[in-house]
Amino acid sequence: MGFLPRLRALFLAICVLGFPFAAKAQSYPTRSITIIVPFPAGGSADTLARLLGARLSEKFGQSVIVDNKPGVGGNIGTDLVAKAAPDGYTLLLTPSSIAIVPHLYKKLAYDPIKDFAPVTLIGNIPMAVVVTPKFPAKSIQELIAMAKAKPGSIDYASAGNGTTNHLAVEQFKQITGIDLVHVPYRGNPLAVLDVIGGRVPVFFDFVLTALPHIRDGKVRVLATTGLKRSEVLPDVPTVDESGVPGFEAGTWFGIYAPVKTPKEIIDKVNAETLAALADPAIQTRLKGLGVDIIAKGPAELGELTKADLVKWGPIVKKAGVKLD
Repeated sequence: MGFLPRLRALFLAICVLGFPFAAKAQSYPTRSITIIVPFPAGGSADTLARLLGARLSEKFGQSVIVDNKPGVGGNIGTDLVAKAAPDGYTLLLTPSSIAIVPHLYKKLAYDPIKDFAPVTLIGNIPMAVVVTPKFPAKSIQELIAMAKAKPGSIDYASAGNGTTNHLAVEQFKQITGIDLVHVPYRGNPLAVLDVIGGRVPVFFDFVLTALPHIRDGKVRVLATTGLKRSEVLPDVPTVDESGVPGFEAGTWFGIYAPVKTPKEIIDKVNAETLAALADPAIQTRLKGLGVDIIAKGPAELGELTKADLVKWGPIVKKAGVKLD
Protein backbone atom coordinates (compact mmCIF):
# COMPACT_ATOMS: atom_id res chain seq x y z
CA MET A 1 0.00 0.00 0.00
CA GLY A 2 1.41 3.41 -1.04
CA PHE A 3 1.83 6.41 1.21
CA LEU A 4 -1.38 8.21 0.14
CA PRO A 5 -3.65 5.14 0.55
CA ARG A 6 -2.14 4.51 3.99
CA LEU A 7 -2.68 8.14 4.95
CA ARG A 8 -6.28 7.94 3.73
CA ALA A 9 -6.87 4.74 5.71
CA LEU A 10 -5.43 6.35 8.87
CA PHE A 11 -7.67 9.38 8.44
CA LEU A 12 -10.75 7.16 8.05
CA ALA A 13 -9.78 5.18 11.16
CA ILE A 14 -9.47 8.36 13.21
CA CYS A 15 -12.86 9.53 11.96
CA VAL A 16 -14.48 6.20 12.84
CA LEU A 17 -12.91 6.15 16.31
CA GLY A 18 -13.94 9.74 16.98
CA PHE A 19 -17.50 9.37 15.72
CA PRO A 20 -18.97 7.69 18.84
CA PHE A 21 -17.71 10.54 21.04
CA ALA A 22 -19.10 13.19 18.71
CA ALA A 23 -22.42 11.35 18.47
CA LYS A 24 -22.65 11.08 22.26
CA ALA A 25 -21.97 14.77 22.67
CA GLN A 26 -24.64 15.67 20.10
CA SER A 27 -27.30 13.47 21.74
CA TYR A 28 -26.42 14.53 25.30
CA PRO A 29 -28.18 14.14 27.66
CA THR A 30 -29.92 10.78 27.30
CA ARG A 31 -30.33 10.15 31.03
CA SER A 32 -30.44 11.98 34.34
CA ILE A 33 -27.69 14.40 35.34
CA THR A 34 -26.36 14.72 38.90
CA ILE A 35 -25.15 18.05 40.24
CA ILE A 36 -23.03 17.43 43.32
CA VAL A 37 -23.01 20.22 45.90
CA PRO A 38 -20.15 19.64 48.38
CA PHE A 39 -21.98 21.40 51.22
CA PRO A 40 -25.17 20.74 53.22
CA ALA A 41 -28.71 21.32 51.96
CA GLY A 42 -30.15 24.78 52.57
CA GLY A 43 -26.98 26.75 51.93
CA SER A 44 -26.21 29.17 49.11
CA ALA A 45 -24.69 26.60 46.74
CA ASP A 46 -27.59 24.21 47.33
CA THR A 47 -30.16 26.94 46.65
CA LEU A 48 -28.47 27.87 43.36
CA ALA A 49 -28.10 24.23 42.29
CA ARG A 50 -31.79 23.47 42.84
CA LEU A 51 -32.95 26.62 41.07
CA LEU A 52 -30.72 26.08 38.02
CA GLY A 53 -31.16 22.31 38.09
CA ALA A 54 -34.93 22.66 37.72
CA ARG A 55 -34.46 24.89 34.66
CA LEU A 56 -31.86 22.58 33.08
CA SER A 57 -34.22 19.66 33.61
CA GLU A 58 -36.92 21.49 31.65
CA LYS A 59 -34.53 22.34 28.81
CA PHE A 60 -32.86 18.94 28.56
CA GLY A 61 -35.97 16.83 29.11
CA GLN A 62 -34.03 14.77 31.68
CA SER A 63 -34.01 14.76 35.47
CA VAL A 64 -31.34 16.90 37.10
CA ILE A 65 -30.66 15.59 40.60
CA VAL A 66 -28.97 17.74 43.24
CA ASP A 67 -26.88 15.54 45.53
CA ASN A 68 -25.42 17.11 48.67
CA LYS A 69 -22.09 15.54 49.64
CA PRO A 70 -20.78 17.70 52.52
CA GLY A 71 -17.68 17.08 54.60
CA VAL A 72 -14.05 18.15 55.13
CA GLY A 73 -14.62 21.72 53.91
CA GLY A 74 -16.25 20.57 50.69
CA ASN A 75 -13.45 18.19 49.76
CA ILE A 76 -15.51 14.99 49.83
CA GLY A 77 -18.05 16.06 47.22
CA THR A 78 -15.47 17.87 45.10
CA ASP A 79 -13.24 14.79 44.99
CA LEU A 80 -16.19 12.63 43.88
CA VAL A 81 -16.65 14.82 40.81
CA ALA A 82 -12.91 14.90 40.10
CA LYS A 83 -12.96 11.10 39.89
CA ALA A 84 -16.29 10.79 38.02
CA ALA A 85 -16.56 9.74 34.38
CA PRO A 86 -16.01 12.74 32.06
CA ASP A 87 -19.31 12.29 30.28
CA GLY A 88 -21.33 15.28 31.49
CA TYR A 89 -23.59 13.28 33.78
CA THR A 90 -21.81 14.31 36.99
CA LEU A 91 -21.27 18.02 37.53
CA LEU A 92 -20.05 20.13 40.46
CA LEU A 93 -21.64 23.35 41.67
CA THR A 94 -19.35 24.86 44.25
CA PRO A 95 -18.42 28.18 45.83
CA SER A 96 -15.01 29.82 45.47
CA SER A 97 -13.67 27.74 48.35
CA ILE A 98 -12.43 25.38 45.60
CA ALA A 99 -9.64 27.92 45.08
CA ILE A 100 -8.89 28.27 48.81
CA VAL A 101 -8.65 24.66 50.06
CA PRO A 102 -5.31 23.92 48.35
CA HIS A 103 -3.75 26.42 50.75
CA LEU A 104 -5.47 24.92 53.80
CA TYR A 105 -4.75 21.20 53.50
CA LYS A 106 -1.34 19.53 53.34
CA LYS A 107 -2.70 16.73 51.19
CA LEU A 108 -5.52 17.23 48.72
CA ALA A 109 -6.88 14.34 46.64
CA TYR A 110 -7.63 16.58 43.67
CA ASP A 111 -6.23 19.60 41.87
CA PRO A 112 -8.78 22.39 41.22
CA ILE A 113 -7.08 23.28 37.92
CA LYS A 114 -5.84 19.95 36.52
CA ASP A 115 -8.83 17.78 37.51
CA PHE A 116 -11.72 20.03 36.44
CA ALA A 117 -13.09 21.62 33.30
CA PRO A 118 -14.76 24.97 34.08
CA VAL A 119 -18.27 25.30 32.67
CA THR A 120 -20.16 28.38 33.92
CA LEU A 121 -19.47 31.24 36.32
CA ILE A 122 -22.86 31.93 37.94
CA GLY A 123 -22.49 34.89 40.25
CA ASN A 124 -21.16 36.30 43.47
CA ILE A 125 -22.63 36.77 46.95
CA PRO A 126 -20.97 39.51 49.01
CA MET A 127 -20.93 39.49 52.78
CA ALA A 128 -22.56 41.80 55.26
CA VAL A 129 -20.54 42.97 58.25
CA VAL A 130 -23.11 42.52 61.01
CA VAL A 131 -22.89 43.19 64.74
CA THR A 132 -25.05 42.49 67.74
CA PRO A 133 -27.54 45.39 68.13
CA LYS A 134 -25.96 46.71 71.34
CA PHE A 135 -22.42 46.82 69.91
CA PRO A 136 -21.09 50.43 70.24
CA ALA A 137 -19.60 50.77 66.74
CA LYS A 138 -22.00 52.19 64.17
CA SER A 139 -19.60 52.11 61.21
CA ILE A 140 -16.54 50.30 59.87
CA GLN A 141 -14.29 53.18 60.93
CA GLU A 142 -15.69 53.05 64.48
CA LEU A 143 -15.07 49.28 64.56
CA ILE A 144 -11.48 49.83 63.43
CA ALA A 145 -10.98 52.57 66.02
CA MET A 146 -12.34 50.35 68.82
CA ALA A 147 -10.08 47.47 67.77
CA LYS A 148 -7.01 49.71 67.62
CA ALA A 149 -7.77 51.25 71.03
CA LYS A 150 -7.97 47.81 72.67
CA PRO A 151 -6.22 45.17 70.52
CA GLY A 152 -7.51 41.63 71.00
CA SER A 153 -10.59 42.73 72.95
CA ILE A 154 -13.21 42.16 70.21
CA ASP A 155 -14.32 38.69 69.16
CA TYR A 156 -15.62 37.76 65.72
CA ALA A 157 -17.55 34.66 64.69
CA SER A 158 -17.05 32.47 61.63
CA ALA A 159 -18.60 29.35 60.15
CA GLY A 160 -15.40 27.47 60.97
CA ASN A 161 -11.63 27.48 60.50
CA GLY A 162 -10.66 28.14 56.91
CA THR A 163 -14.16 29.12 55.77
CA THR A 164 -14.63 32.07 53.46
CA ASN A 165 -16.02 34.34 56.16
CA HIS A 166 -13.12 33.43 58.46
CA LEU A 167 -10.55 34.33 55.80
CA ALA A 168 -12.43 37.49 54.82
CA VAL A 169 -11.93 38.82 58.37
CA GLU A 170 -8.28 37.77 58.28
CA GLN A 171 -7.93 39.75 55.04
CA PHE A 172 -9.68 42.71 56.72
CA LYS A 173 -7.35 42.47 59.73
CA GLN A 174 -4.25 42.36 57.54
CA ILE A 175 -5.30 45.41 55.52
CA THR A 176 -6.37 47.54 58.50
CA GLY A 177 -3.72 46.36 60.95
CA ILE A 178 -6.20 45.50 63.71
CA ASP A 179 -6.42 42.49 66.00
CA LEU A 180 -9.76 40.66 66.35
CA VAL A 181 -10.17 37.31 68.13
CA HIS A 182 -11.51 34.41 66.06
CA VAL A 183 -14.38 32.32 67.47
CA PRO A 184 -15.11 29.46 65.02
CA TYR A 185 -18.47 27.66 64.87
CA ARG A 186 -19.77 24.64 63.01
CA GLY A 187 -21.56 26.53 60.28
CA ASN A 188 -23.23 29.91 59.75
CA PRO A 189 -26.50 29.17 61.62
CA LEU A 190 -24.73 28.53 64.94
CA ALA A 191 -22.47 31.55 64.49
CA VAL A 192 -25.28 34.00 63.79
CA LEU A 193 -27.28 32.71 66.78
CA ASP A 194 -24.48 33.77 69.12
CA VAL A 195 -24.18 37.14 67.39
CA ILE A 196 -27.94 37.68 67.78
CA GLY A 197 -27.61 36.65 71.43
CA GLY A 198 -24.74 39.08 72.01
CA ARG A 199 -22.18 36.43 72.94
CA VAL A 200 -19.93 37.30 69.97
CA PRO A 201 -20.28 40.85 68.62
CA VAL A 202 -18.98 40.73 65.02
CA PHE A 203 -19.72 38.46 62.06
CA PHE A 204 -19.02 38.66 58.32
CA ASP A 205 -22.13 36.80 57.16
CA PHE A 206 -23.24 36.25 53.58
CA VAL A 207 -25.91 38.68 52.42
CA LEU A 208 -28.19 35.76 51.48
CA THR A 209 -28.28 34.40 55.05
CA ALA A 210 -27.85 37.72 56.89
CA LEU A 211 -30.71 39.54 55.17
CA PRO A 212 -33.62 38.09 57.21
CA HIS A 213 -31.86 38.89 60.50
CA ILE A 214 -31.04 42.42 59.33
CA ARG A 215 -34.64 43.05 58.31
CA ASP A 216 -35.92 41.68 61.63
CA GLY A 217 -33.54 43.92 63.59
CA LYS A 218 -31.80 40.95 65.19
CA VAL A 219 -28.42 42.19 63.96
CA ARG A 220 -27.19 45.58 62.76
CA VAL A 221 -25.30 45.93 59.48
CA LEU A 222 -22.24 48.18 59.19
CA ALA A 223 -21.25 47.53 55.57
CA THR A 224 -21.21 45.03 52.74
CA THR A 225 -18.05 43.58 51.23
CA GLY A 226 -18.54 43.88 47.47
CA LEU A 227 -16.95 46.63 45.41
CA LYS A 228 -20.44 47.92 44.64
CA ARG A 229 -23.45 48.22 46.94
CA SER A 230 -25.76 45.24 47.28
CA GLU A 231 -29.06 45.61 45.42
CA VAL A 232 -30.91 44.23 48.44
CA LEU A 233 -29.12 46.63 50.84
CA PRO A 234 -28.73 49.74 48.67
CA ASP A 235 -28.49 52.14 51.63
CA VAL A 236 -25.62 50.26 53.24
CA PRO A 237 -22.09 51.40 52.26
CA THR A 238 -19.39 48.98 51.17
CA VAL A 239 -16.25 48.41 53.24
CA ASP A 240 -14.37 50.05 50.36
CA GLU A 241 -16.56 53.16 50.65
CA SER A 242 -16.11 53.09 54.42
CA GLY A 243 -12.42 53.89 54.29
CA VAL A 244 -10.78 50.54 53.44
CA PRO A 245 -9.95 51.08 49.74
CA GLY A 246 -9.95 48.01 47.52
CA PHE A 247 -11.34 45.65 50.13
CA GLU A 248 -13.53 43.01 48.54
CA ALA A 249 -14.70 39.66 49.88
CA GLY A 250 -17.49 37.27 49.12
CA THR A 251 -17.99 33.97 47.44
CA TRP A 252 -18.57 33.26 43.79
CA PHE A 253 -20.21 30.13 42.45
CA GLY A 254 -19.32 28.05 39.44
CA ILE A 255 -20.22 24.84 37.65
CA TYR A 256 -17.40 22.43 36.83
CA ALA A 257 -17.17 19.08 35.04
CA PRO A 258 -14.48 16.40 35.33
CA VAL A 259 -11.47 17.15 33.14
CA LYS A 260 -11.63 15.57 29.64
CA THR A 261 -15.39 16.08 29.44
CA PRO A 262 -16.05 16.71 25.71
CA LYS A 263 -16.10 20.38 24.76
CA GLU A 264 -19.46 19.93 23.00
CA ILE A 265 -21.05 18.81 26.28
CA ILE A 266 -19.45 21.64 28.26
CA ASP A 267 -20.67 24.14 25.68
CA LYS A 268 -24.19 22.68 25.83
CA VAL A 269 -24.44 22.87 29.64
CA ASN A 270 -22.91 26.35 29.63
CA ALA A 271 -25.31 27.64 26.95
CA GLU A 272 -28.40 26.39 28.81
CA THR A 273 -27.14 27.70 32.16
CA LEU A 274 -26.47 31.13 30.65
CA ALA A 275 -29.96 31.08 29.12
CA ALA A 276 -31.43 30.28 32.55
CA LEU A 277 -29.45 33.12 34.15
CA ALA A 278 -30.81 35.51 31.51
CA ASP A 279 -34.41 34.63 32.37
CA PRO A 280 -36.07 37.59 34.16
CA ALA A 281 -37.86 35.31 36.66
CA ILE A 282 -34.62 33.63 37.70
CA GLN A 283 -32.79 36.96 37.80
CA THR A 284 -35.44 38.38 40.11
CA ARG A 285 -35.18 35.35 42.39
CA LEU A 286 -31.38 35.42 42.53
CA LYS A 287 -31.16 39.17 43.08
CA GLY A 288 -33.70 38.82 45.87
CA LEU A 289 -31.30 36.37 47.52
CA GLY A 290 -28.45 38.88 47.29
CA VAL A 291 -26.70 37.22 44.34
CA ASP A 292 -24.83 39.48 41.94
CA ILE A 293 -25.28 37.62 38.65
CA ILE A 294 -22.11 37.37 36.54
CA ALA A 295 -23.09 34.72 33.92
CA LYS A 296 -19.81 33.95 32.13
CA GLY A 297 -18.45 30.88 30.37
CA PRO A 298 -15.58 28.41 30.81
CA ALA A 299 -12.75 30.84 30.03
CA GLU A 300 -13.84 33.41 32.61
CA LEU A 301 -14.46 30.79 35.31
CA GLY A 302 -11.07 29.22 34.65
CA GLU A 303 -9.31 32.59 34.89
CA LEU A 304 -11.12 33.49 38.13
CA THR A 305 -10.24 30.12 39.70
CA LYS A 306 -6.55 30.66 38.94
CA ALA A 307 -6.66 34.29 40.14
CA ASP A 308 -8.22 33.31 43.47
CA LEU A 309 -5.63 30.58 43.98
CA VAL A 310 -3.01 33.33 43.76
CA LYS A 311 -4.99 35.80 45.90
CA TRP A 312 -5.73 33.58 48.89
CA GLY A 313 -2.32 31.92 49.27
CA PRO A 314 -0.57 34.83 51.03
CA ILE A 315 -3.65 35.64 53.15
CA VAL A 316 -3.92 32.05 54.42
CA LYS A 317 -0.17 31.85 55.04
CA LYS A 318 -0.01 35.11 56.99
CA ALA A 319 -3.05 34.11 59.05
CA GLY A 320 -1.37 30.78 59.88
CA VAL A 321 -4.46 28.74 59.01
CA LYS A 322 -3.78 25.04 58.36
CA LEU A 323 -6.21 22.14 58.44
CA ASP A 324 -5.41 18.41 58.61
